Amino acid sequence: MARLSQSLPQYFTLRRQRSPCAHWHHVFQGPHFRGFSSVTTHRSTSLRSLALALSVATLALVGCKHHAKVTSIFSSTDYPGQLEALMTSPQLPVLRWPNYSNYQPQVQSFYSGHDGDLAWVSGDDPTSTEATPAAKQMIDLFLHADLKGLCPDDYDGPRWQERLDRLAKIRATKDSSTDAQRDVAQFDLAMTVSAIRYLDDLHLGRINPQALNFDIDVPTKRASFDVVKLINDQILSNPDVASAVAAIEPQNSLYKATEAALPRYLTLAKMQSADPPEPLPSLSAGVKPLVPGDHYAGAEALLARLQLEGDAPADDISPPAADASAPVPRPAKPASTVYTKELSEAVKHFQERNGLEVDGKLGQGTITALNVTMAQDVQKMDDTLERFRWLPDNYQQPRVLVNLPEFMLRAYGPDHTLAFTMRVVDGEAKGFHDTPMFVRLMRYVVFRPYWNLPPSIIKKEIVPHLQKNGMGYLAAHGYEVTTRNGTVVPNATLSDIAHLRYTVRQKPGPQNSLGLVKFLFPNEYDVYMHSTPELALFGLSRRDKSHGCVRLQHADQMALWVLGGDQKDPENQTTWDADSVHDAMNDEDKNNKTVGLRTPLPVVLAYMTALADEDGNMHFFNDIYGYDKDLETALAKGRPYPQGTVKINPKLTPGETE
Repeated sequence: MARLSQSLPQYFTLRRQRSPCAHWHHVFQGPHFRGFSSVTTHRSTSLRSLALALSVATLALVGCKHHAKVTSIFSSTDYPGQLEALMTSPQLPVLRWPNYSNYQPQVQSFYSGHDGDLAWVSGDDPTSTEATPAAKQMIDLFLHADLKGLCPDDYDGPRWQERLDRLAKIRATKDSSTDAQRDVAQFDLAMTVSAIRYLDDLHLGRINPQALNFDIDVPTKRASFDVVKLINDQILSNPDVASAVAAIEPQNSLYKATEAALPRYLTLAKMQSADPPEPLPSLSAGVKPLVPGDHYAGAEALLARLQLEGDAPADDISPPAADASAPVPRPAKPASTVYTKELSEAVKHFQERNGLEVDGKLGQGTITALNVTMAQDVQKMDDTLERFRWLPDNYQQPRVLVNLPEFMLRAYGPDHTLAFTMRVVDGEAKGFHDTPMFVRLMRYVVFRPYWNLPPSIIKKEIVPHLQKNGMGYLAAHGYEVTTRNGTVVPNATLSDIAHLRYTVRQKPGPQNSLGLVKFLFPNEYDVYMHSTPELALFGLSRRDKSHGCVRLQHADQMALWVLGGDQKDPENQTTWDADSVHDAMNDEDKNNKTVGLRTPLPVVLAYMTALADEDGNMHFFNDIYGYDKDLETALAKGRPYPQGTVKINPKLTPGETE
């Protein structure tokens, strides 16, 4: 009996458990169990000693609440050993993307918290091996990841049914072979990697935007996102996993509305894929845009295309708008190849949703937009949802959001309700003046600002005018020459200016290129928002006409909104109203007046090429800077997705904006 008593520790492995219990207890391990049957040949007193030891070990576990299972001494399985063997390398060949090295620390941390044992499979032996309810719910989310703008294949969506079938077969045949144990462990590890990937992608996005030269700090956001804790606390024992997952998505109303519209567009894309329509016929070279009454051979196909998204209603296709009762033109089906007035009205609805000039004329630009497939629209929606996930947590509900490809600004109140919208002009794509995407805090408003011309504009624009028109050109257009510290140089020569010995600035006033007010959110690009004397630009449908800054259609409205409330004018301690804003913009005795904001406002310069409006209608915009293409190219490379640090936008020279 002494020998048996001395051998008892062989049946146990002393382990510290991460649980509410702050004591040590014993957990049985597989290799010692397999020889247990030989113990039955010993004396009964030996058996009593063993039973006592078992009782002590069991009592030690009473009251402990922990994710890890206690493996039965009668089980012949060694799942921890199988998992340990699988995790020796951050490669799991059964996955669509085997390399999970970028998530290896999280995977190891997860299993360390479960004592190296299974987390997604219930049952201690082959007769009860089954995926947990949480695993089944997560698998359903993997399969339908496209509803979130993600790719099911990234999480092995199509492969899970075969793996579930394998677990069922192991259970039915009571298979305890090494191969079966490896398959069970492999299932569990694949679940962990896929779950971490899915949750991480949904909260942070798949690509580090800094790798695409977007100045968004996702690494800091990632550092505060504990995906292992999320799985342990909110997923594994949750009867409603989908709700827990939805809580980590961006809570921005535009994100939610766009995501809500995605299932319908996925359905439309499948319909188109199953029965691809012929492209609408193009107009012949030199033909003017069609107006009602003109001949168009594709009139019937045009009607069908307009019905697809609800621009023209059809009985068998529900409109995409949340308000189905909203008045939408109902064109009569053309009896001939005539472009009717009813079709023209439906085309206006389409043009408004796609950032086109809303004139009801059927020009080649509108035809090209109509020939965009539903699959391409879905891709734009996916790209938009991805970019929303990049935003830092404190910018998910920004007070000011400028959507560059839409040429629109949205301002939100403290309760996140929409206060107003206005048109904007942003950086010209053809001139390599792309406005960068970044987030910053608006801190200052400057009334009647000077505009300090960047060197490139002095050389490319000012010097040629001076050569042609003489030095009098400067005064005629409100320019003056100064030293670097702002001292006016009245007798500067053309040579001085051409060789950049001095700088040139435009004096405050209505004709100043920055208008009468600018809004500063300090950044290394010298990009800001400002008013402009060129109001005609806001009548264009495509408005990338600046050197990189954002021009506002109603800058006075913006100033009143930013400074309103309890913010006071530092000069007279009165609150700001429409009159005081007007005076500050037009008082010639108070140039370059800077007002600091009491509460800085989060500003997002965003790049979203697909957005649902407040009524649920989808709007699509041109990829003016090619950023969608860059994102899709990076995603097409597969996991692990590109990472990188942001660099100054190579298309935008700091200081050379306006």
